[in-house]
Amino acid sequence: MKRNKIQMKGTQTNVLPFSMDANFFFERAVSSLDRNRYDKALKYFRKAVEYEPDNPVNHCNMAGILSEMGDYEASNAALAVILQEIDPSMTECYFYMANNYANMDLFEAAEEALMKYLQEDEDGLFLAEAEEMMDLLQYELHRPAKLSTIKAREGMVEHDMAREMLEEGKFVQAVKLLEEIIGKNPDFLAAYNNLALGYYYTGQFPKAMDMIHKVLEQDAGNLHGLCNLAILLQQEGNEQELDRLREGLRVVVPFHQEHLFKLATTMGILEEHEAAYGHFRRLLRDKEVQGDPYLYHYTAVAAYNTERYSTARALWSQLKKLDPDSNISSFYLSRMDDCDLQGQYPRISYHYNLPFEEQLKHPEKWENGFPSEIRDNPLIRSSFFWALRHGDHRTKLQVIQAFSLIADSEAEEALLAFLLEPEEDSYLKEMAVLVLRSLGVKGPVPVCKDGTILMVDPSKVCSSLPVWRSEWQAVVDLAVKNIGKSSDLQLQHDIETLWVDYLTRLYPDTPAIAHIEGWAAALDYLTAKMHGKAMTYEEVAKRYGISASTASRYARRVDKVCNMKEKAERIFPFVQ
Repeated sequence: MKRNKIQMKGTQTNVLPFSMDANFFFERAVSSLDRNRYDKALKYFRKAVEYEPDNPVNHCNMAGILSEMGDYEASNAALAVILQEIDPSMTECYFYMANNYANMDLFEAAEEALMKYLQEDEDGLFLAEAEEMMDLLQYELHRPAKLSTIKAREGMVEHDMAREMLEEGKFVQAVKLLEEIIGKNPDFLAAYNNLALGYYYTGQFPKAMDMIHKVLEQDAGNLHGLCNLAILLQQEGNEQELDRLREGLRVVVPFHQEHLFKLATTMGILEEHEAAYGHFRRLLRDKEVQGDPYLYHYTAVAAYNTERYSTARALWSQLKKLDPDSNISSFYLSRMDDCDLQGQYPRISYHYNLPFEEQLKHPEKWENGFPSEIRDNPLIRSSFFWALRHGDHRTKLQVIQAFSLIADSEAEEALLAFLLEPEEDSYLKEMAVLVLRSLGVKGPVPVCKDGTILMVDPSKVCSSLPVWRSEWQAVVDLAVKNIGKSSDLQLQHDIETLWVDYLTRLYPDTPAIAHIEGWAAALDYLTAKMHGKAMTYEEVAKRYGISASTASRYARRVDKVCNMKEKAERIFPFVQ
């Protein structure tokens, strides 16, 4: 009997179709990898690329296996094909390239590829690994990475830079950078909080308060925002609202170290010293910050302000071991000795520096400028900006003179802004112009006077005369140069004022200026007398290399016109 070999239609066979496509070779490659057969895996990945040349994943797989096999150059070539010809959005390829370059000890190239990854990758898939690689490259290249921004952490790098500026006292620069960050990232609450501090440090309270309210509108429980709000309410004297906020802060027990430190310092500023002491003691138990000298000082201050005097002394003694180059601990231990003798213990500040009056007790020491430990101290810099906006007349004058010693771009910007304040005293503005001259500012600067903006050249003496001749300026310049204490702005100002007064009274019949030294000596002598300084014609003549009779003759000419002797006698005895 014959078998029927014809298969009925619709019936199925057990024979499977054999399809050789990219997936087939991909699976073979993975199987080879499982058996550690890298050579076969590479062969199959290359076949997958042949079947689907426009699929970036195939190229990336091939680059990966080439890297595993140590062929880093070929791996990078495959990755370059992806970025240049197939899919530039696969920014992770830059991270793979950076790894390959690092394995070849090409650290400059690795840094360039890594920076490209960080600047273009939005998802940050390898962000943690990239930061670890940055540390490695910094070690190998003996310098920090040339990083400007991280796309996956938009604004974070800039924000860290702004925080450093605030810590260094570069408040104006920090404010500008934080304003830019917020413009690009309107939901970046940490930037709002730090911008509020920047405004606060520069005395711009309404703007600071506005920033804080914007934070709390988005996050009502934001601890940094609440602490900043408490500080501003205290400054405003809004006791009712501050008491309500203070009650809420008293019961907060932060978990994170950063929040704990913020609350501790805030409670100290609010004079809630018991709460501040408890928080600082908790921080001291944290091994990560146990060696921080600032923390020991803050805790010592809190202990002192809560009458734990033996604890405060012990903490300052420990601080002396941690920071032996600083005189902070010695100062406060000495102060405690005085307090023990007097039986009085006045409250002290939490700031880690000597009190402001201690820094400037002997201004003659700073004729050549403040030392860096004073000039760069954020607290002192902040107090300068604060006092220039909110101090009394005498304090503002001290700050303006201090800016001549600080002598940096921040001081210059603060003075330029001060000149535009419509309510400020004209005498103080004249002093500010003198400091700008000493800082080398040239060309006209805007000054608000009686509601009108005038352009004033700091390099020239201010005068209402229709002309100002070079020989007149030369007399002032010589006198100012020879007064021996350029930091005394009032003396310099009065020399200029006297000279302008003299020329104005005689104009247009002003005398010919043939003997610059004689006229300068006269201004020096008469101004010194007006300030009650002992001065003889012999002394001033020696200073200018002229005879005493010459100095006397020119001084009498100025006095005859301006009646300086009579004016001076009203204020000081006019001693010859």
